Amino acid sequence: MKLKIASFDFTCCEGCQLQLANGESTLTDFLELLDIRNFRELSSEQYNDYDIALIEGSISRQDEIERLQAIRQQAKTLVAFGTCACFGGVNSLKNKFPLNETLAEVYPEMPVETLLVRKISEVVKVDFSIPGCPVNKEEVERIMVCLATGSLVTLPKHPVCVECKARLNTCLFELGEICLGPITRAGCNAVCTTGKTPCLGCRGPSEEINMPAFVELIRERKLSLDDLQEKIAFYNAFGEFCSHEA
Repeated sequence: MKLKIASFDFTCCEGCQLQLANGESTLTDFLELLDIRNFRELSSEQYNDYDIALIEGSISRQDEIERLQAIRQQAKTLVAFGTCACFGGVNSLKNKFPLNETLAEVYPEMPVETLLVRKISEVVKVDFSIPGCPVNKEEVERIMVCLATGSLVTLPKHPVCVECKARLNTCLFELGEICLGPITRAGCNAVCTTGKTPCLGCRGPSEEINMPAFVELIRERKLSLDDLQEKIAFYNAFGEFCSHEA
């Protein structure tokens, strides 16, 4: 029997769902494995019976909390899908400012219901997380196959630097940039750094992160510790490390 799967979006750009919809050469084979019950990027048909729920986006309204809880009750397995769902993502930058000031600046004289941004696991139990902004479609397809076949689901434990070196890229630290590749979980195939853009850590910390050593590297290179703090706070993916004494 095909795996019944549904995908739902909350506060997000829907870019992670589009990654799957844009699978092109692999999409047909991927869909052969799944019974899509609810996924508006792929089909207008919607059903409420599903085994796995992919949740994209963070939570920023009361109605989203209630909707997410209802999905959790239905789903046997709930997967946080993408950086916003896993960590709060770029949306979490709103939490740095008082809500009343944000509303007055962005939505003057307009009533808008909003809350502090939360990641999915702060609202309901998450069975598995797939980080990335956006997610890596090959990784998602691999994980879906594992779930469908009952195989062990894993994420890479090593940092992005390993993938970057494998692609023979010039280290961005050598170009005077702060790059979070040494402390960020791999799995993106070093797509940003290959394009000469420093890693901002959208996949969260690697398994054996050594933040003190990384901070020392920043000092040795005479780079800005303030810039470091800004970068590791960007996706809200490094939690306690954002307040690490630099």
